[in-house]
Amino acid sequence: MRKTFLILLGAASGAALTLLATQPRFVTFGSSAKAAAADTYRQLNLFGDVFERVRADYVEKPDDSKLIESAINGMLAGLDPHSSYMEPKSYRDMQVQTRGEFGGLGIEVTMEDGLIKVVAPIDDTPAAKAGVMANDIITHLDDDAVQGLTLNQAVEKMRGPVNTKIKLKIMRKGQDKPTEVSITRDIIRVRAVRSRVEDDIGYIRISQFNEQTTENLKKAISDLSTQIPADKLKGFVVDLRNNPGGLLDQAISVSDSFLEKGEIVSTRGRNAEETQRFNARAGDLARNKPIIVLINGGSASASEIVAGALQDHKRATVIGTRSFGKGSVQTIIPLGAGNGALRLTTARYFTPSGKSIQAKGISPDIEVLQDVPEELKARIDTKGESSLRGHLKADGDEATGSQSYIPPDPKDDKALKNALDLIRGIKTHAAYPPNPRTGAN
Repeated sequence: MRKTFLILLGAASGAALTLLATQPRFVTFGSSAKAAAADTYRQLNLFGDVFERVRADYVEKPDDSKLIESAINGMLAGLDPHSSYMEPKSYRDMQVQTRGEFGGLGIEVTMEDGLIKVVAPIDDTPAAKAGVMANDIITHLDDDAVQGLTLNQAVEKMRGPVNTKIKLKIMRKGQDKPTEVSITRDIIRVRAVRSRVEDDIGYIRISQFNEQTTENLKKAISDLSTQIPADKLKGFVVDLRNNPGGLLDQAISVSDSFLEKGEIVSTRGRNAEETQRFNARAGDLARNKPIIVLINGGSASASEIVAGALQDHKRATVIGTRSFGKGSVQTIIPLGAGNGALRLTTARYFTPSGKSIQAKGISPDIEVLQDVPEELKARIDTKGESSLRGHLKADGDEATGSQSYIPPDPKDDKALKNALDLIRGIKTHAAYPPNPRTGAN
């Protein structure tokens, strides 16, 4: 019998999923394993004793199911920032969100020091229109403190019926007082890919990796190729800035869209036999036109896979600032009817050249810092994976802090302007065009 689990890549709650079928393991125990098992049973007996004492003696009669759920959450929270328990409704909501349409505010969030931190608002959603920004710390939801809630509980509070309002209290670095924002909930239809013509260059922004991303990308390239004659089309800019991640299979297929051959990514678990390698198939949708990829401190996980694959294979030049550095894979394990699911970190992923970006990120070939308005200068950096309490440690030195600001007006976007100037030959740089002979095999 085959067991089917879900695999999650994303820096934030609500990132999308893909399926992976795995064979069950059969384990035999030696004497040392038996001793370890005996010690485990002693610890479980301790847990049982505490559970029963709480049930019998706590000042008020506790809810048994909530006690168990809290114990599970505590156990998983002690592992790393991305492992957690999803109660049934959260699990169902996540499955709906995988399709790229769900009810809510339109923000990708994570937990930091017991508070909710915004990774990035999703383009054209109520949160983005209300001015919510990356790195905002949400302290209250409708006057109720976030402190003490799990990430899933806070996300659940932010969701609700369409056209209902919620008030967020937000702390921003550099501001002495919190900001209050009232947002009206709406159906969030995530348009994963947007594109536009930049005269003789095709600009493609990928905001996240959901089930529609690759098909949206194919349509964007087709539309751009129709709007710009083949003899005029000089290349493409693929913008992955503030993209928090999503589906592993979509990150692979997006990378494959620009590669003719070679490894895209590998995932490596605790045991060597669990290593998986994903390779590109022939067929470059961009027809070997030059590509520049834009990244920043908000580019995480699945977006780092794409940037790393195209960078290692010298298919694209990467411009911007160092990415977030989330190099781990979460498996979503259903726990049976009515019991929700377990989100468990089970592997690290590696770029084609064998580099782990965990707590390091992808370093751009050309670093470009944006000019930031004075009122935002105190909060332009994203701390990244290495700042999260309990994160998986990097192999070697860890990196902290990277700019994540994107100017709202493309005319002020220095990274984009650099990319366009390089493709047009107005500027030159040793990293552009990349030399494919020195790329990964």
